[in-house]
Amino acid sequence: MNFEYYIAKRIAPGRTETFAKPVVRIAILSIALGLALILASVAIVIGFKHSISHKMLGFAAPIQVIPFDQNKSMEESPLTVQASFLKKLKANPDINHIQFVAQKAGVLKTKYQMQGIILKGVDAAYDWTFLRKNLNAGQLPDFKTKEASRDVLISKKLANKLLLKVGDPVRIWFVSGQHAGALGRKLLVAGIYSTGIDEFDSRFVICDLRQIQALNGWNPHQVGSIELEVKDLTHVRIVAQRIYKSIPYNLNIQTVYDKYPEVFSWLSLLDTNVVVILVLMLIVAGITMISTLFILIIERTGMVGILKTLGANNNSIRKIFLYKATYIILWGMFWGNLLGIGFYSIQYYFHLFKLNAQNYYVSYVPVELHWPGFLLINTGVFLLSILMLILPSFYITRITPSRALRYE
Repeated sequence: MNFEYYIAKRIAPGRTETFAKPVVRIAILSIALGLALILASVAIVIGFKHSISHKMLGFAAPIQVIPFDQNKSMEESPLTVQASFLKKLKANPDINHIQFVAQKAGVLKTKYQMQGIILKGVDAAYDWTFLRKNLNAGQLPDFKTKEASRDVLISKKLANKLLLKVGDPVRIWFVSGQHAGALGRKLLVAGIYSTGIDEFDSRFVICDLRQIQALNGWNPHQVGSIELEVKDLTHVRIVAQRIYKSIPYNLNIQTVYDKYPEVFSWLSLLDTNVVVILVLMLIVAGITMISTLFILIIERTGMVGILKTLGANNNSIRKIFLYKATYIILWGMFWGNLLGIGFYSIQYYFHLFKLNAQNYYVSYVPVELHWPGFLLINTGVFLLSILMLILPSFYITRITPSRALRYE
């Protein structure tokens, strides 16, 4: 058996310590709480980023092809879909879905209320996956009919504000520079959705793309923009740059990150918060472990003197205390993982901690943590804790047998 490991095992915490025993317990508690907080913080941040990013990417496509102009109003300039360009997009291996949309600002009027809205027209090939999951009442509109459908999908927030329910007729008015007066359309509420993101729920009403084409006087080949869904959402910006190099001169590329920079900037700030928490927890745990190691060495000064008298060198004695410190670290990590996984499981399955959806885009604290991240955190905490103890362990070299044996 390894000599250093054998000695360290014989003086395992709890056997012979007097003053060091409570200090060891404090060290274990410090590591446990630090690791639990790190796991909880990382799980919450990843959960927040993935939940909100999924909502943003689900409603607003990752990439949009738009006309290259200086038009900043809600009246979109038409984009003519050319067969050659569409064929090139379909052949792109990074793109897994293409859909055509258009937007038009209007005023939704009921008997007692009116509200400014954005009518978003989508085509028959529109990907309803996200809205289907967030459908609260009614059904999704069917835009595969021969004639332009009058069904619309309205948000729960607008429905509550305007006292609307499924099956109610709504009238939307539009003002355009091409027409002397206001244009109106009488539509029918087919379903009610709720994304939890106020940017969408307070503004957008989903309708048939052909309704907007008729309002704008466009032909069937003219749309407001082309939305592209990509296979790998982590490479949206890279894919957008590649597509930009191959599009005609009169078109431009816009990513969801460019369209809603404030949301993604806020999500990026969460990474900074995690780094701060991680550093603080490691510093606290590290200082506690360094103090614990010094106390263990001081309390065992006599043992150090005897081992040196018997011929043990400084490196061997340092290894004994590092083995013992490793034992303490591993116990702390065990309880820390137990606390962290316990919090994660409770929050993941029972949503114990709630949030205001209007401020945070979600109604509860989302958590997400995968095995690679879990193992990386544990490995990092363990290695950093050991590395922080190497330098203090050199204090043993200052202990001489003649002085040390006085403690016996």
